[in-house]
Amino acid sequence: MELRQLQYALQIATHKNFSRAAEKLHIAQPSLSQQLSKLEKELGVLLFQRTTNSVEVTYAGSLFVEKAQKILDMVEQLKQEMEDISQMRRGKLVVGSLPITGAHVLPLVLPAFQERYPEIDVHLVEDTTANLEQLTASGQADISLLSLPLMDDALTYEPVIEEEIVLAVPPQHPLNAGNQERAKLKPVEIALLQDEPFIALKKGQGFRQITLELCEHAGFEPNIVFESSNIETVQSLVAAGMGIAFVPDMVSRGRWSELAPAYLPLAGTPTRTLVVAYRKGRYLSKAVDAFMATFREVMKKDRSSH
Repeated sequence: MELRQLQYALQIATHKNFSRAAEKLHIAQPSLSQQLSKLEKELGVLLFQRTTNSVEVTYAGSLFVEKAQKILDMVEQLKQEMEDISQMRRGKLVVGSLPITGAHVLPLVLPAFQERYPEIDVHLVEDTTANLEQLTASGQADISLLSLPLMDDALTYEPVIEEEIVLAVPPQHPLNAGNQERAKLKPVEIALLQDEPFIALKKGQGFRQITLELCEHAGFEPNIVFESSNIETVQSLVAAGMGIAFVPDMVSRGRWSELAPAYLPLAGTPTRTLVVAYRKGRYLSKAVDAFMATFREVMKKDRSSH
């Protein structure tokens, strides 16, 4: 039995299709089929039931895939530990990020990290909360920058930022009457927004859940009239007078203009917690530790400057 055969079995189980698995593995489909047959012959059991239209994992196959994942995880952790011993002369870090974080935080953090650790190759994966949790739990991402709460029980986390949530309203909205300086604006009670049209991110994105929970705690369900997968689109729709939205404070920086929404504080100063999430039991390399330390340092400096 070879490690590559374990990888082959995992890809087949994931895609339930030999062609897609072979493409992902960058090998020819006949070679993949041959290696699987060789593995099944060695084990004396059928791992996958092939039909004309599908590939299904057998009972033996499900046990094999579960153990194979653990073995490959241990091999990967061993590699990372060996890279630590070599003082990070080389390395690779796969970082998952929400679009909001990717647009407003990582441009500050990544340049600082790469300047300090040019030997670490950073790969960025930007996706929805649900997909990032899945990628991180399966080991396809070393860490992901997410906001609480996490839904996947296989993940744990370390908090890195506690960020205020603010209300974005059209510039001409009555709540923005007087056009006061931001520091002097009166906090808005969320319960007063019950009859307002809301613009929110689409399902699967963490900040949408935050919007729903803030309204629920205030005793109502938001009337969501527009949805988008992009926080910039949400803000543009607010600025155009189509509704209001809860947004993280980081996206409001430097956007006070006639073409931008007005940003108002909320009563009770609700916040969201950004965390570095990773799979429970996963070995955290020095590269991960260095990334988290850089993240905290850069964001602390950025927040103190505003």
